[in-house]
Amino acid sequence: MAIRVAGSEDADRWDAFVNATPEATFFHRFGWRRVISEAFGHRPYYLIAERAGSVCGVLPLFHLRSLLFGNSLISVPFCVYGGVVAADSETVRQLTGEAMHLARELKVDCLELRNLEPQNPGWPTKDLYVTFRREIAADDDANLAAIPRKQRAMVRRGIKAGLQSRVDNEVDTVYSMYAESVRNLGTPVFSRRYFRLLKEEFGEDCELLVISSADEPVSGVLSFYFRDEVLPYYGGGTAAARTVSANDYMYWQVMSRAAARGVRVFDYGRSKQGTGSYRFKKHWGFEPRPLYYEFGLVRADKMPDLSPANPKYRLFISLWKRLPVSLSRLVGPVLSRNLG
Repeated sequence: MAIRVAGSEDADRWDAFVNATPEATFFHRFGWRRVISEAFGHRPYYLIAERAGSVCGVLPLFHLRSLLFGNSLISVPFCVYGGVVAADSETVRQLTGEAMHLARELKVDCLELRNLEPQNPGWPTKDLYVTFRREIAADDDANLAAIPRKQRAMVRRGIKAGLQSRVDNEVDTVYSMYAESVRNLGTPVFSRRYFRLLKEEFGEDCELLVISSADEPVSGVLSFYFRDEVLPYYGGGTAAARTVSANDYMYWQVMSRAAARGVRVFDYGRSKQGTGSYRFKKHWGFEPRPLYYEFGLVRADKMPDLSPANPKYRLFISLWKRLPVSLSRLVGPVLSRNLG
């Protein structure tokens, strides 16, 4: 087996392996190498393992270094899933070992692998996050019936309010509503350029859906498509969204459009346990599934804690919520680029 850092010439072979490997996710696609390096300036280390001329494993990594937020090697920052994808356990072991060797060379605090399943017994593991995934039917009526009664009533409320959905080829409308929403949560927003790079890189697999009430946009979401899965990933709404149940209607429209495309898995994404988004997804009938964020400690003696749930960020979050949206869009990308 040979392990090396992949270059742009390896993109097609990398993606062919990812597409053919059931354990791989959308966030293992090679396109993230360009998106994250250009949007945030982080150096990629895409490890590729080969045996007898064939790809047998991949591990996408990025080096994040910041005075405020530490020094880490992460698979994959800004993404909910990552880690080693390989054809066998020996390749997993060797890729992980090579990643730890790289982490020591770079003198990082830790190596972080964002796994769907545990891979490194004995490593410190963060249990803050869960994901919500469920199979959906091809039929809209069956999918609507699967939503618990109270949340189904919210979807029907949006239908009765005459909400309309449309696919947008530009990121500006969805980005504006997303930026307002994350400011309200006290979180620094990503740059508009990041959204544009996502759309440019992933094309039809990156869909922007806008929900309007009386011709005025009230909510929107950027979703990823991968094999038979849909992942509504970055969403937000205006102050008017709640009065017409626009967010529930929006996710219902994502589900309906995905089912029509032949998609059979709806991935509601990551949430912190006990938060509003966690409860929202539970109310949709989705059950939480633990995520295994494993840390190979190098220079640090414990896992980093950059979560908004950390009490030391409470004052910052409270102040950030009071910022004008326009100012948050200027300052936010400077901070968020190192949050990972």
